[in-house]
Amino acid sequence: MLSSIIFYSLDKAIRQYRKMAQANIDRAGIAITIDQWLVLRVIQEHDDLTQTDIAERVFKDQASVARMISLMLKSGLLAAEPLPHDGRRNRLRVSEKGLRTLDAVQPVVLSNRQVALEGLSEADLAVMRPLLERIYSNCLAGAEPTPEPIQNRTALNATTQPQ
Repeated sequence: MLSSIIFYSLDKAIRQYRKMAQANIDRAGIAITIDQWLVLRVIQEHDDLTQTDIAERVFKDQASVARMISLMLKSGLLAAEPLPHDGRRNRLRVSEKGLRTLDAVQPVVLSNRQVALEGLSEADLAVMRPLLERIYSNCLAGAEPTPEPIQNRTALNATTQPQ
């Protein structure tokens, strides 16, 4: 049964949280998506990141982040300044409009978190954080390529080398 699979439960919880959070942002009349908010926050905290770095921090692919950045530049949430030492690259900055949007959405974000964490104590969260970090670390380590067994490399080399 799917409900007995922890990753199903984790995915179900985060998807429902994102759905609720976006609905509440929309209801507040703030024109921003959860993903755009994440990108703005990352840029606000670290204005020297590449699009690749931003994508990694918000768990999105580079193409999606590039589209979001383009939209936010057009809507005035972000500003791009050429780097003085490299005219081909721009430094992204959260614009005044972007800062106002972040300020406007902050109470909604805090309320969303409060609703989602209802009934969980600080002790519960203190237990949950390291467990989730452990799962993350395990998955990160599991995604690294493992070396091919020596006997397979030897057999492969023997079949590909001219005799």
